[in-house]
Amino acid sequence: MTIGKVGAVHGIHGELRIIPLTDFIERFETMTEVMVGDELLHIESCRYHKQDVLMKFREYPVREDAMRLTGRLLTVDRSEAAPLEDGEFYTFDIIGLTVYDVEGTELGTVENVLRTGSNDVYQTRLTAGGELLIPALKAVVKEIDIKGGRMVVDMPEDTSDAH
Repeated sequence: MTIGKVGAVHGIHGELRIIPLTDFIERFETMTEVMVGDELLHIESCRYHKQDVLMKFREYPVREDAMRLTGRLLTVDRSEAAPLEDGEFYTFDIIGLTVYDVEGTELGTVENVLRTGSNDVYQTRLTAGGELLIPALKAVVKEIDIKGGRMVVDMPEDTSDAH
């Protein structure tokens, strides 16, 4: 599962900015190794800087070498995933779900999860073309079935043309 993306180098000692793609940013503090692209790298140091994590890898001690990692994804095995509360889901499990309305009509497929601050929004590519933004609220999302690959939503009616 993806937990971050390598950004630009930071400073002259080979530190890299890691853009966290996890709700559990504190996980970086306890990690000793991580897959970066297709390489297993050992974490030499890790600290927080603004909204990013600054990380240095033993295998890339020099700034010029570390620069080659920019753009790669940091991944961990699913067994290392942070535990979830009831009703919580990993972003990578939501992406790819087929979305249905409460009548059972297929609407489309979740392509992205947008973090808005108050609640997530499921960006969905409609089967009929176009896009639907689904707020991740219990009033709208009635069911998420990861194993079955489906999400059931009850979208509010558009009242702009009501009389």
